[in-house]
Amino acid sequence: MSRERADTISGTRWQTGFARWCARAGALLATVPMSGCTLELLDPKGSVGEQEKHLILIALGVMLLVVVPVIVLTLVFFWRYRESNTAATYSPKWSHSTKIEVVVWTIPVIIVVALAVMIWETTHKLDPYRPIEPVASDKPPVRVEVVALNWKWLFIYPDYHVATVNRLVLPVDTPVEFKLTAESLMNAFFIPQLGSMVYAMSGMQTKLHLIANQTGTYAGMSSAYSGAGFSDMHFKAHVTSREDFEKWVHEAQGAPDTLDAPTYVKLEQPGTGVPVPIYANVTPGLFDAIVGKYMGPMDGSVAANGTRSALDDIIAAANCRVETQQLAGVRSPAIAPNSLTE
Repeated sequence: MSRERADTISGTRWQTGFARWCARAGALLATVPMSGCTLELLDPKGSVGEQEKHLILIALGVMLLVVVPVIVLTLVFFWRYRESNTAATYSPKWSHSTKIEVVVWTIPVIIVVALAVMIWETTHKLDPYRPIEPVASDKPPVRVEVVALNWKWLFIYPDYHVATVNRLVLPVDTPVEFKLTAESLMNAFFIPQLGSMVYAMSGMQTKLHLIANQTGTYAGMSSAYSGAGFSDMHFKAHVTSREDFEKWVHEAQGAPDTLDAPTYVKLEQPGTGVPVPIYANVTPGLFDAIVGKYMGPMDGSVAANGTRSALDDIIAAANCRVETQQLAGVRSPAIAPNSLTE
């Protein structure tokens, strides 16, 4: 066999092998999107999430009206005005075109104005503080008080006097009114498939209104970094039928653990990998007392007739814990009631 023929056969085999490798690599890459996680923002399960998905897709489409033509025209210009194309117009002294200036400035201005109007309207329509109208008169809103701890989530149901950690149970097709705060570090409360993200900050109270239109279990998380245990600060949002929700509430009300001030002081200590406890007989005004630790008592946190409030109980329990630590040889500053309530 001649050397030239051998080189030809070798080159043909190499090209065939390379083509097969490319085909296999392409097939493998094609399966990546199918094997990955779903994009939860684009798979909403509530009306707020649906509206936010609609807004994202419209904004993306409007911006692509500029991006796609720019990419296409860039490739066309490269090909049209390449050095070997002698048929293209050569104008080395060209510097201005009124038509091009009109197009370059008019289209972006129109797009910016359209986006501004749309965002202005949706910002007010999707305001997290704006209540959601009940689907039916027999489905009043469910109130949930959320406390971001280090590094876990505490959910208090004030109307049912129960609470859970890292587990949120909601009835389907029922508006949910969240009140949020944090024990110390700032966090961001987010259930992607249900909608808006809202920050939780110590000494402050924020609000959020959501609704779930489908039963299921959805991922919840903190989307703001808050220290070493941040990666474990997630929870499950279980959306059930109204009957199952009422059954769960009834079972939770029979739980043996009580969430009072001493229990809360132990619970708020930093830690991860906490089991999912259920508390019954939650101390009234506990959420307001948590906020009032740093900002002074809020409405409802101080009991009438001079009786002790939840805020007083939390301060006393915290001081008791600190004194116990000091007796055990752990040096830690005590919490001064005046410094917390001034």
